[in-house]
Amino acid sequence: MNLKEKTERLLAVCKECLNRHTQMRELDREPDFFIEVKPYADQYHELLDEWTAEVSEFIKVAKPKYVHPIQIESLNDSMKQFIIQSFYKKTGKKRFILSINSAEYTFKTILDALAIEKDKER
Repeated sequence: MNLKEKTERLLAVCKECLNRHTQMRELDREPDFFIEVKPYADQYHELLDEWTAEVSEFIKVAKPKYVHPIQIESLNDSMKQFIIQSFYKKTGKKRFILSINSAEYTFKTILDALAIEKDKER
């Protein structure tokens, strides 16, 4: 999977988390941590760490506008949190949604920067 594909996959995970949180609130149930939460979180935490390393390298080389290393580290931390929080109905909705919106904005900005770099190479 290349950086663009990883970015698109993580962007899709943001939507999944939002949908899951809504479902969990509607179903009014608690997940089994070791059966539902941990396997899902582990899978995407690993992908997120790979993505963070690759995009940090991309930022050093391409120096895209509106994307900074601290922003990427912050996204990594907040996304790891909201992936897990999405399973729990008690998660506060406003802050949860703001975290997802922030992550989506950063992912879209990275996708735009990758497209600009690809155009430069032509």
